[in-house]
Parts: sequence; structure tokens; C-alpha cells
Amino acid sequence: MESPLSKSGNTSPAKSDINQHSLGVADLKLLRVFKTVVEAGGFTAACNELNIGLAAISKQISDLEIRFGMKLCTRGREGFYLTEHGKVAYQACLDLFSSINLFRDKLNHARHELFGELNIGIIDNTITDPQSPVVCGLGEVYRQAPKVNIRLHATQLDEIERGVIDGRFTCGIMPVYQEKPEFDYFFLYHEMTYLYCGDKHPLFSVPAQEIKESQIKSSQMVNHFYANHSKKNIFSDVTTPHAIAVQVEAVTMLLMTGNYLGFLPEHYASAFMDGNKLKALMPDNIEIATPFSLVVKKGAPFNSVLNLFFNALKQALIPRPEAKAS
Repeated sequence: MESPLSKSGNTSPAKSDINQHSLGVADLKLLRVFKTVVEAGGFTAACNELNIGLAAISKQISDLEIRFGMKLCTRGREGFYLTEHGKVAYQACLDLFSSINLFRDKLNHARHELFGELNIGIIDNTITDPQSPVVCGLGEVYRQAPKVNIRLHATQLDEIERGVIDGRFTCGIMPVYQEKPEFDYFFLYHEMTYLYCGDKHPLFSVPAQEIKESQIKSSQMVNHFYANHSKKNIFSDVTTPHAIAVQVEAVTMLLMTGNYLGFLPEHYASAFMDGNKLKALMPDNIEIATPFSLVVKKGAPFNSVLNLFFNALKQALIPRPEAKAS
């Protein structure tokens, strides 16, 4: 369904609607639909999230465009994308709902009850790390504030950084290879990483004590984002990778070919080692500790919900005393 503005491009805002009327409850509802559509990547993908039909979503976006007097997005055969006005409107949505959440947070804090949203971007493939406090932290947030809506996004490092910067994520939990000025970092724990080969690689059958550093340096290597590059290069003479992978699963697939060596987190690789599919090479000498931190946008305040989550993470990291044998 096309709005009356759908063929008009980025028209100038109508003077009547935005300038002469305040935003009401109906406008906020339409803006939430718009925000969800953008973050879902289109109308169809937003249907499940909003639990309404495609025609209803199209009608509400059209109503919003008429209300604001500008075309916000293009949809149809050419796909879904935001117009320049739509990009501005989406960023304004993020700012608006962030302010609403902050306002609500202050009121709820006065009533000693927490509401609001906690949008977390977390690096993928960390569920198997026993050092990670995330599961315990999320459980504690629910225990203390069951009315808080939690949205957890497992994704790649660059996507977490973008989400924190543009306000889609309240915070990120991710490996830190080099601190960037756009963020504030709050250290949580270290993820241990080692060098591995697959069972088809020539070094797999070589006894551990016979493997030499020269053999490792002459091997084909996988380059990826889950190892500290400055330390990794110590163990390789090459300055360009022979293969590139973005995620640890992709690194593992390349190792399984028997053609490459590569770095993997110990917690992820352990299941493959138990199945005799991977082998750690010179683990006493080749070991990388990657810091994991909770990351927020530079200067961003901790509201009550985020503060609860951060404190829950820190509490989960405190070693528990072992029970005494009776």
C-alpha cells in the first residue's frame, strides 16, 4: 500500500503537522512501529516482532509519513531502504525513546521499581565460556526487575560497535583488542585463546614435544577478528593472511580442511578437542588472553537498569567459596 507521498521523494515537511501540533500517544505508537520496521530490515520481517499483519504495518507507516509530511522509506520490488528524511527520523526516534526511558527510569527509581528496556549487543559464540558472567547477570536482572524488557543480540564486533554508537544497544559485551575514543570500557574478564590445527593437518600427528616454532611459522594461517593481531603475528612470518574468516565457526571450518592453523577461544575449541578433531599447538608458549568488557558510548550515563546489569555481572565474577566437605 503506497502513501500519498510514496512517489514524491524527499518532500519538504508540511508546516501544519510537525510545527503546530505536539506529539501524542498515537504518534509514539506510529514511531515505535517505524523504529521496529527499520531495525527488522523491512515490513515483512517486522510482522512477527509487532504481531500484526503486513497491511496494518504499511498503513501505519503511511499514516506516519502523512503526519510528518515526508517520505520516510521506500518499499516494494526494489526492496526496503530509508530515505534521507527517514534516516533523520530514525535517529530522532532513538533519541526520543532514550529520553522517554530516562524520564521513566527516574520516576520508577523514586518508586523503587525498575521498568524500561535493556538492549545488549554481545559477541557471538561465547555461551560456552565458563568465565562469562552474562547468563548469571541476566538472571539477576530478571530476579530483581522482572518488568524490564531484555533484548539480547548475539552478533559481530563491528555491528556491536555501530549499535552502541547509534543508540540501538544500551551496551555491548565484547572482546577489546584496542580501545577506541568513542567508547567507555568496563573490564569484565579474559578469554583465553590458543593456536589449533585440524585432524587432517600434518602437525596433528606430530607429538607435542616435537613440534617446532619454525614449523608453525611456515604453515598457512587463518586471519580473523577473534585473536589479538599484534600477538598473533609473533607466531607467523607472513604479513598477509592465507585465509580470512569473520567468526570462530568459520575459522573452525577452515581448520577442519587440514590446510591451515588458526586461533580459537579455548572454551569453543574444547568440544572439538574432546572429539579428537582439533589439537592445540605449543599451548605453554602460544597463549593469548583477550580482555572482555562492557562497553557504552563515551560519556553515556548509566541508568538504573544498566547499573543493575553491570553490578550483576561484577557479582557473578566474584569467586564463590567451595562448600566444605561434611
